Amino acid sequence: MDPSFLVLQSLSGLASASSLFVIASGLTLVFGVTRIVNFAHGSFYMLGAYLAVTLVPRLLDLSYSPWTFFLGVILSAVLVGLVGVAIEVLLLRRIYRVPELFQLLATFGIVLIVQDVVLKVWGPVDIPGPRAPGLRHGVEILGQRFPSYELLLIGVGPLVLGLLWLVMHRTRFGVLVRAATQDREMVGALGVNQARLFTTTLFLGAFLAGLGGALQIPRLPANSHMDLSIITDAFVVTVIGGMGSVTGAFLAALVIGQLQAFGILIFPKVTLVLVFLLMAVVLVVKPWGLLGKPDAAASRTVAPEGILGLRRFRPPERILAGLAVLLVLVVPLIADAYKVKVATEILVFALAAFSLQFLVGVGGLVSFGHAAYFGIGAYAAGLLVTGPFKAPMELALALAPLAGAAGAALFGFFIVRLSGIYLAMLTLAFAQIVYAVCFQWVEVTGGDNGVVGVWPAAWAASRGTYYYVVAAVVLAAIVALRRVIHAPFGYTLRAARDSATRADAIGIDVRTHRWLGFTLAGAAAGLAGGLYAFSKGSIDPTMISIPQSVDFLAMILVGGIQTVMGPLVGAGVFHALKDVFMPLTEFWRLALGATIIAMVLLFPRGIAGATLSLRPRRPAPASVEASA
Repeated sequence: MDPSFLVLQSLSGLASASSLFVIASGLTLVFGVTRIVNFAHGSFYMLGAYLAVTLVPRLLDLSYSPWTFFLGVILSAVLVGLVGVAIEVLLLRRIYRVPELFQLLATFGIVLIVQDVVLKVWGPVDIPGPRAPGLRHGVEILGQRFPSYELLLIGVGPLVLGLLWLVMHRTRFGVLVRAATQDREMVGALGVNQARLFTTTLFLGAFLAGLGGALQIPRLPANSHMDLSIITDAFVVTVIGGMGSVTGAFLAALVIGQLQAFGILIFPKVTLVLVFLLMAVVLVVKPWGLLGKPDAAASRTVAPEGILGLRRFRPPERILAGLAVLLVLVVPLIADAYKVKVATEILVFALAAFSLQFLVGVGGLVSFGHAAYFGIGAYAAGLLVTGPFKAPMELALALAPLAGAAGAALFGFFIVRLSGIYLAMLTLAFAQIVYAVCFQWVEVTGGDNGVVGVWPAAWAASRGTYYYVVAAVVLAAIVALRRVIHAPFGYTLRAARDSATRADAIGIDVRTHRWLGFTLAGAAAGLAGGLYAFSKGSIDPTMISIPQSVDFLAMILVGGIQTVMGPLVGAGVFHALKDVFMPLTEFWRLALGATIIAMVLLFPRGIAGATLSLRPRRPAPASVEASA
């Protein structure tokens, strides 16, 4: 291969790495101080690009010079930083003490709101930005021309790294940030104004994300899909480098930049999966990332974010459960075809959400990629009935949970070795690997076109009949999972969740129990995916995407993570909001995002969880009040 081509490809990888580091460094700082997994970081990046394509041309009309161009870039980043401050003051400051998953859900609500704001202000058409004056032409390197602006970007990353090092090691703010990264609670105990520290950190993080977006305008047009396309790569860099480590993020960005530059040449069929394979390998070998350190507060005893106690239904609750089942049974008799379809999807998502609640609420295993097992079950069922096997629907539905369980068992073997945010990010990595395989293995999965013609058997072809099939299977699966939660195995999982050290000390094989729980949850999600495939009639990779996994998380949080039956309520409310009421307005993302944020602020324990506070308290011996 031509040496000059290798050099230019390497330089291109360095330019991409530099840009990625600028964005990921802000995410690293914000997580290190606030412990918030900020999904809205990609929105800050997108806003930086849109503000730059608006401000920079106007400034260049006044003075056409490189200084004016970069003045516009910096000004755009400052404005994004101020947006970050507003979000911190108005929203995040109110939810720092709620469970971390609710913080994640709130930032996802911000993502939805910003998407609609961008579409309203700038429209759906991509907006190209101006070239940087004086950097329009290429530079000759080994007989080949390389863009001048790309060379400039290569220098931006080390410059930002150097400035951040000076801030972190030569200023009081930097000392506090490094201290908060190691032990946020101790910093507060020493009398540091945490509100001011968090606000300043959010400004710096949003500024860096906006700067990364503004610097892209000579390379990429501003578009409304920039947020979700960058946030995954930023998470990968942050996790591989070590959450809270700026230097680690820089090293990770360099590795990923080169991997992306040469991976497309060496492994063209698996380009989408390479960075996630790297993240999975790094987390399995080094659970804290390249330069990350264990969270000092992680070892302390804290209230678990999940089901706190168990008890059987009381008579009023049995009546409500009976009425709910009766309502499920009469839906085809009182509703039209569209509402029956919506009700079918609610039942399917209720099972998927319930399986995720089994992981999170019982096992304490937070999964950002639960849609992977949902999608594996769907593809298994769809390919069985449409492929060369031409299997009947009954066999496909029987094998769908086995496929989901197999995928969960394979990935879970590595996942359960980790804990905290690193465990959650490894679930995301494996989910993205599954997504990439389904997207790029066109010969089998159909790629982005998916698989079509996945219809129920002739005897269940009518929508009402298939609805009853789904209702029967879903109710049976939920009852079975609920019995597992109340069984000794469920209590063992909760014991390992509350204190893995104590559980291990009394002879519980924590890792094996978690692995079995992960596998069981994957089987239930795979069954839900198989049911969904026949309901929809087709399958595509969006069933395994990050937004689908976030939807499942939203369902269990909206319903109530501290209750057993909360996910069923959450699935109904969330799906109704998303697919029934929101399409009635042009700005459904804004309305949905605002609704999610309102629920986080008003019902931090979820809708079903909020009912716990309405019950009269009766004296009970040293046990935490149980949930349904």
